[in-house]
Amino acid sequence: MEFETRVKEEAMYFLKTGEPIRKIASFFHLSKSSIHKDLHERLIKIDYELFQKVDFMLKDHAKWKHVKGGKSTRLKYLKRRG
Repeated sequence: MEFETRVKEEAMYFLKTGEPIRKIASFFHLSKSSIHKDLHERLIKIDYELFQKVDFMLKDHAKWKHVKGGKSTRLKYLKRRG
C-alpha cells in the first residue's frame, strides 16, 4: 500500500468512527506512535484540509480524555468494593 494512501485511510477511518488512537492502531496493525505521527505530522503535508478535520477531532478527544479516565477509575474501584 502506498504510504500516502495509508495515511489518508487512517484519517478517514478516524473521522468515520471517532475511535481512539489505540483502537485505530490495532485496526491497521501499527503502533500507536505510528498512527499518532501519521495523523499529526505526515497528514498535514499530504492533505491539509483533511488534516484540519482530524486535528479538530483530536483536540476534542483531548478535551474529554480526563472525563473518560475518571469514569474508568471510578468503575475500577466500584468493582473492587462489591
